[in-house]
Amino acid sequence: MEMMIVQSAVGEIHEAPGDTPPCGAAMTSWLRKYHNIILRSVLAITVVALGSSHSPDKHCTLPLAATCEECLLRGPECAWCFQERFLDGAGVSERCDSVARLLRKGCGEEFIDNPRVKVEVNASPSSSQVAPRDISILLRPGSEASFLVEVQQLEQYPVDLYYLVDVSASMQDNLDRLKTVGMTLSQRMKEHSSDFRVGFGSFVDKPVSPYINVHPSKIINPCSDYEVNCRPAHGFIHVLPVTENMVEFKRVIQHQRIAGNMDTPEGGFDAMLQAAVCQVDANPLFPSLLSQRANAVALPSHCYKHDNTLTNKFLKEKQFLQDIGWRPEAKHLLLVMTDQPSHLALDSKLAGIVVPHDGRCHLVGNTYSQSANMEHPTIGQLAEKLLENSIYSIFAVDQMQYKWYEDLVDFLPGTYLGKLLPKALNLTDLVVDAYKKLLSDVGVEVGIEDSEAHRFWVNITALCPNGSTVTGNSKCSNVQPSQKVLFNVTVGMRACPSGRPVGGATAEVTALVRPVGFNETVRVHLRQACACSCSRAGSCHNEPEPPSCAPETDSCRKEAGGALCSGRGTCVCGVCVCDRSNLGTIYGKYCERDDFSCPYDRGLVCGGHGQCVSGHCLCRPGWTGEGCSCPSSTDSCASPDGLVCSGMGECVCGQCVCGDHRRSGRFCEKCPTCSNTCQSQWSCVDCHLSGGFDRAGARRCNASCTALVAFVDDITELIRGKYCLYQSQEHCFVRFHVQLGSQGPHLRISRHVECMSGRRYFQTFLSVFLLTVVLGLGILAVARLILRGGGRPWNVKVSQGFNDNSKVCTPSTSEKTITYRRDHLPENPMEMHVHGPKTALNEMWP
Repeated sequence: MEMMIVQSAVGEIHEAPGDTPPCGAAMTSWLRKYHNIILRSVLAITVVALGSSHSPDKHCTLPLAATCEECLLRGPECAWCFQERFLDGAGVSERCDSVARLLRKGCGEEFIDNPRVKVEVNASPSSSQVAPRDISILLRPGSEASFLVEVQQLEQYPVDLYYLVDVSASMQDNLDRLKTVGMTLSQRMKEHSSDFRVGFGSFVDKPVSPYINVHPSKIINPCSDYEVNCRPAHGFIHVLPVTENMVEFKRVIQHQRIAGNMDTPEGGFDAMLQAAVCQVDANPLFPSLLSQRANAVALPSHCYKHDNTLTNKFLKEKQFLQDIGWRPEAKHLLLVMTDQPSHLALDSKLAGIVVPHDGRCHLVGNTYSQSANMEHPTIGQLAEKLLENSIYSIFAVDQMQYKWYEDLVDFLPGTYLGKLLPKALNLTDLVVDAYKKLLSDVGVEVGIEDSEAHRFWVNITALCPNGSTVTGNSKCSNVQPSQKVLFNVTVGMRACPSGRPVGGATAEVTALVRPVGFNETVRVHLRQACACSCSRAGSCHNEPEPPSCAPETDSCRKEAGGALCSGRGTCVCGVCVCDRSNLGTIYGKYCERDDFSCPYDRGLVCGGHGQCVSGHCLCRPGWTGEGCSCPSSTDSCASPDGLVCSGMGECVCGQCVCGDHRRSGRFCEKCPTCSNTCQSQWSCVDCHLSGGFDRAGARRCNASCTALVAFVDDITELIRGKYCLYQSQEHCFVRFHVQLGSQGPHLRISRHVECMSGRRYFQTFLSVFLLTVVLGLGILAVARLILRGGGRPWNVKVSQGFNDNSKVCTPSTSEKTITYRRDHLPENPMEMHVHGPKTALNEMWP
C-alpha cells in the first residue's frame, strides 16, 4: 500500500483485546530482559475529540439542507432531527441545526442523528517499544481526535551496518582505509550493541551518456587514459549481505576496485533506495511472506524460520532476486561514503530517461538492473522508503560537499551528517558518534494512503522527558535508554470521499505512525461517518418527492374564512407547507408560529440572549426581560464602595435608576444641588444651637431640617463624610460632620462649642501690638550700632614695601594725589588725601 508522509505543521474510549504476537514466549534475551517492564507499563490513552468552534447559527441552516447526509457533511456541530412530527409544516431544512437548537425546537434527544467521534484503543500488553500498536478512530467531516503514542528506547540493540561506498576514482584513499577499519569498528560497536553485523555495496553513476564515456574501450576500463585498471561504472552493486563474519567482510573489501565516470555528481540516491527496499519482507514479489512476517516484527529469527524455507524455495526459482539481509529485530544503519553530491530526480532527462522511479527493488543477480531505464528517485520518495524500512542513514562526506548535504538532511528523517577526514581517518569515531546521536533522537512520522491523504490533516506534539512541549515538534533529543517519550497525535478529517453512493458505506483508511528508525509502528484505522444511521431504516424524513393528490384547502385554514396557512405557506394535499423566510423559521399546523416575531434589542432577536419560540423570548440563564435584554445580575450597578448604585438608587436592567431626581452618574454618585455642602446645613445647625441641645429642641429641629441630626463628643473619630465649621451670631464656632446616607444627609454636631468674648479680643490685640513695637525698636538699635562702628575717616598711606618670595616691590618717586571732599557741615568741610604710586603695568603683572 502506497503511503504519504504527513508532517506536522469529546470522544469515547474503548479497549479491544489484541492478538498475542506469534512466538511471544521465544523472545531473544535482549527483549526478555525488558518483557516484564513493558507488560506493566500499559499505556493510558487520553483522547480528546474536538469539534469546530464556529457558530452553528447559520453554518448549519444556510444554505438549506435537504437530506440528513447533506447536513452532517457541514461539520461536527450540525445534527439532523428525524422525529416524525417535528415542527409541523416547517421545511425539511429546519431539521438540520445544532444539537442545542434542535432540543430547544422540541426535537427529542433520541431522534437526533449526530455521530460522535469515537476512539478505540487496543491496550493489550505487548512486548514492544511502541504502544499502543492498534487504534481505531471514527471521524466525521470537520472533526478531529487526539491520542498518545509512547516510545521507549532500549539498551544494547542488535545493529546492522551496511556500507554504501562511492567507488569512483576520487575515493581511492577512502577505499584503502576501509580495508583496515572494519575490525576496529566492530570492536568499538560491541560497547553499544549486543550483536553487530555489517554488509557492503558500491555505486558510481548511471552507465549511460553523458554520465560516462560510451566509447567501447572506455566502457570496459574508464581509466585507460591513466594506465589504471578500473572497473566499469555501475548504478549499484550489492556485494555482501549483512553478516557477522568480519573475515569475509575484510576479504570482500580487499577485492574492491575503483571505477570512473565523467560528471561530478554521483548516483547515490539510486543506490540508497535499492539498499533500503531490497529485502524479502518488503519486496512486492513476496505477498505470502509479507503476510506471514507481519506479526513477527522484533522477534528472534527462529520465530519465522518457516519464512526462510519459503524464501529458499522462491530464490531457487528466481535466482535473480537479492536480499540486503536487514534483520527485523535490529537497528538498520546505512552508511553512505562519498566525496560528491548526488544526482536528483530530473537530472536523468539529460540521458533521455523519463520513466519515474517506482520505488521497488530491481536487483538482477547483485546489480541494479533499471539504472539506465528509470529516473533517480525524488527526495520525498527516498525519505518515504527509508522510513518504511526503519533505516537510519549516515552521510560521511568530504568537507567540500558538507554544505550540500547539510541542506538535504532536514528532508530525510533519521539522518546524520558527518565530515570525513582525508583517507577516512575518523571513520570509526564518525560511525560510533552517529549511532549514539541517532539513538538519542526519538521522533515519529505519520503516513496516510496517497489517494486519501488530501482529506486528512495531522499535527504532532512531542512530550519530551525533560518536560519540554512544543506544538508541531515531532522529535525529542538527548533521550537516554529506558526513557519514555510521548507523542500527542491529532488527526482531523476534512471531507468525505467523492463519488460515494448516498447511504453507502465508506471504506476504511489506514494511517501508520512510525517512530523513526524503529521497526514497530502504530496502525490507525480511520473510519468515516459519512452516512446517517436513520437512513438504514429509511426514516430520516428527507425532502420528499412532490406528491400527486386532489387539492384540498379547508383543512389548511385555522378558522373558517381565514387565510390559507395563515398567509405564510402553501396547502399541499390538505397539509400546510410553510414558506421559508430569511428572518427565521415559520412552522405550525397552520404556519401560525415562528421564531422571529419577538422583541429585538440592538438589532438582534431577543437581544441575542434567548430563543424566540411562538413569539415569546425564552431567555438564557442570567438574562431577563421581555426581550432578554436585561441581565439578572446587579454587578454592573455596583459602585466602587461595593454598594448598589451608591445606596442612592435601584439597579434596573443592569443600570442605576436614582431615587432622587437631582442625582446623576453611572452609580448615582453625582448631585451638585443636593444638601451635602457645609453652608446648606448651617441653618439646621443654628436651629439646634438655639435649642440648647435639649431633647425638645432636637425634635423641633429634626422636624424642620432635611438632615438627620445627632450629637457627639468627638467628631474626629468619624472617617467617611465631610467636616464643617459654623460660626454663630454670638461669635461661637461649632464643628459638625456631614455624611450622605440612603435616607438623606446625616449631621453629627459636636457638643463642645468654642466661643470668644470682646474683652478677650482686646487683650489679644494689645499683646500683639506691644510685642510688635518692642521688636521694631530693638532692630533699630542694633542697626545704629553697626553703622557707627563703620564710620571712621580713611587715611591710606603706603610707607614701605613688602617682600614676597624675595621680590621687593617699592613705590616709585612718581606719585599721584587724589582728594575726596565731603561737606559734612557748611562751616566745617572734610577732606581726605590718598597718595598712590605710579607703577608700570609690566612691573605690577610681570
